[in-house]
Amino acid sequence: MFSIIQAAGWPIWPLLLCSVVALALIIERLINLRASRVAPASLLDEVLSVSQAQLPTPDVVGKLAENSLLGQVLASGLRVAAAEPRAAEARLRQVFELAGRGAIHQMERYLNTLGTIAAAAPLLGLLGTVVGMIEIFGSQSPSGNNPALLAHGISIALYNTAFGLIIAIPSLMFYRYFRGKVEAYVIDMEQACDRLLSLLLVRAGQGAAR
Repeated sequence: MFSIIQAAGWPIWPLLLCSVVALALIIERLINLRASRVAPASLLDEVLSVSQAQLPTPDVVGKLAENSLLGQVLASGLRVAAAEPRAAEARLRQVFELAGRGAIHQMERYLNTLGTIAAAAPLLGLLGTVVGMIEIFGSQSPSGNNPALLAHGISIALYNTAFGLIIAIPSLMFYRYFRGKVEAYVIDMEQACDRLLSLLLVRAGQGAAR
């Protein structure tokens, strides 16, 4: 590997930095975009069953917010419902929307950086290719060619192009994969908020009737 890096020349160092950053971001997103951290499967049913008889206590709501991103969104609505028993539907929807935006921001963290690396890596590889071609032409002389400089220029051109593609392809694949997961989680959160909102509106109507 070290001999390849030496053969590729200085243009490969930015690519190596991109590869390290991309790998770190992919691992971080794989950990933090798990369903258990974003939207556990049984969380909504548990919240609805607990809230059916009466609203959860502040301690329970606090634990719900610490559970996951979905828990944070649902907890925001429960807090407003507890503080404002007769809160209007528009008020509750606004609270859910604001909390949802915060959750989406957390889910999309670092994805722009990963997408930038996927787009920039081939360009950095192309830069290495251009540098290699410059060295190839620079090695030409009227008296004859220098085989060592010619081989070095070809190495820079080919290694950097290949390494740029090696970084860009998996980065782009994981970027698209994470985008798809975020979109799926957003839909799940919207449906969960609608179901909890319906329950809170029913409770508010019952409270007003009393």
